[in-house]
Amino acid sequence: MTAATARATVPAPFVEPVSCYLCGHRDCEPFINAQDDLTGKPGTFHFVTCLGCGLVYQNPRVTLDHIGEYYDDAYIAHRKRRNWGLLTPLVERGMTRLDVVKDRIVGRYITLGAESAVLDVGCAVGTFLQRIRQQYGSTVVGLDFKDLSSHASLLGVEFHRSLFYDALLASERFDLVTMWHFLEHDYDPLRSLRTARRVLKPGGTLVVEVPRLDSRTFRWFGDRWPGLQAPQHTVLLDRAHLLALVRTAGLEVVDYLPYGAFPAYFYLFTGTVFRLLKGKGLDLNRSVVPYFAGQVLLAPFLVFERRLNLAMQTVVCRRPS
Repeated sequence: MTAATARATVPAPFVEPVSCYLCGHRDCEPFINAQDDLTGKPGTFHFVTCLGCGLVYQNPRVTLDHIGEYYDDAYIAHRKRRNWGLLTPLVERGMTRLDVVKDRIVGRYITLGAESAVLDVGCAVGTFLQRIRQQYGSTVVGLDFKDLSSHASLLGVEFHRSLFYDALLASERFDLVTMWHFLEHDYDPLRSLRTARRVLKPGGTLVVEVPRLDSRTFRWFGDRWPGLQAPQHTVLLDRAHLLALVRTAGLEVVDYLPYGAFPAYFYLFTGTVFRLLKGKGLDLNRSVVPYFAGQVLLAPFLVFERRLNLAMQTVVCRRPS
């Protein structure tokens, strides 16, 4: 099959064929079909395997002009909603803990201070950057393709609304660049990684976290795997292809972690719900109580999350000096 023959069951003007993001080949074969299990919007989206290098990516994909419709006010990473009733403290605590764990991962590889400059690509409402700013006094810069600059947690953050590779960012400016669940959404991941290399200082650190295709949860949930997140996710990365992408971009791999800051439990819960709902969309209002109840029940199992290859992966890189 070629990119030209691939079809998604959404209106033709809203999708476009693409070549492989890693090797540029157009020849591909079907891998898996997915629906928008997160929001319940209609459509079936197709992921294919490149016959040149084996990368799995969405083809055709929703065009940039229309993908914003799938990141509405209910999109959880944008944190537009603040009131969850009696469970609001638990939700906020979970979000805060995510930033704490990100900070801990980063702290294993770089020491930040007032002289440091940090860029978070796909920063959403910037809570991670706000933590870095408050903890270390670093200069913090956030970038997202949605205009979230009015959110209170972006106060004191230099915010850019842009595609990463189009942003007006000086070369060799940053000591640290982070991509927390950004790369799988990107429309040119190799170009973005090369942009990260350009804006990093020599010896600077890049941290990339993405869902792991060769994980237990993908084997368990298949076409309802939350890591598919169609159509927002454009590329699905296993360990080998994630490492291939960063190395092709000219970055040195410092470490590979078979886990991430983002909790694998979220994939266990949502994968189960997606299986039951079959594309009807996740109602956050009705999900909060069972989400935390399930987390309590699975707590003994989740102690071993980092050893079980459940869902996430993180690669830590450096720009060569």
